[in-house]
Amino acid sequence: MSHSLSFTDEETALLADARFFRKKARITEKIRGQLEATQAVLKAELGRTALLTPPDFSPARVQFVKGEHLESFPYQYLDCPKHFHGVEKCTYRTLFWWGHHVACAWLLEGRLVKQYKTHLVDRFHTIAGQGLELSLAPTLWEWKRGEGYTLPITHDRKAQIAAVVAERSFLKVVRFIPLDDPLVQAGELARLSREAFLSMKPILSP
Repeated sequence: MSHSLSFTDEETALLADARFFRKKARITEKIRGQLEATQAVLKAELGRTALLTPPDFSPARVQFVKGEHLESFPYQYLDCPKHFHGVEKCTYRTLFWWGHHVACAWLLEGRLVKQYKTHLVDRFHTIAGQGLELSLAPTLWEWKRGEGYTLPITHDRKAQIAAVVAERSFLKVVRFIPLDDPLVQAGELARLSREAFLSMKPILSP
């Protein structure tokens, strides 16, 4: 029998620790509750916000997702609003990624992305300096942060950001929040997501 299939003492202790799995289940329930509160807050915000969206877009479409394998780590997210229709994407995602961070992001692709990119550049100093980052990844589905993955949207980077987005067929702007942030610990995910949503609103405003 290969030793690679055997359990270490630490792995055996963890496997047998029922308290760990009960704690994980409780945390998962709390995250779901925070995402539901986030949906309510974003729904209210969408009701009073004019956005530039695809013709068949509906702010009422939402989605809750829970999984175990985002690069081997559990995750839960809310898409509100959710719009995936072929190449058209206009979705605001609030992602809780265990072991990493919370991420709030607009995922934008399709016929309106040129206008979104123009708004980002033309309204740059309204958007910059609010802890937002531009994804540099070749896909919308990358959630890592840092050099090579994201570029902070700061006031001194307008020319650099403009050059990057000019070459891209989609746009993803993200705010990352550490899991040990006091507001995350206090269960204020809805507040954090709403603040990120409002900070990105100039990108989608008509």
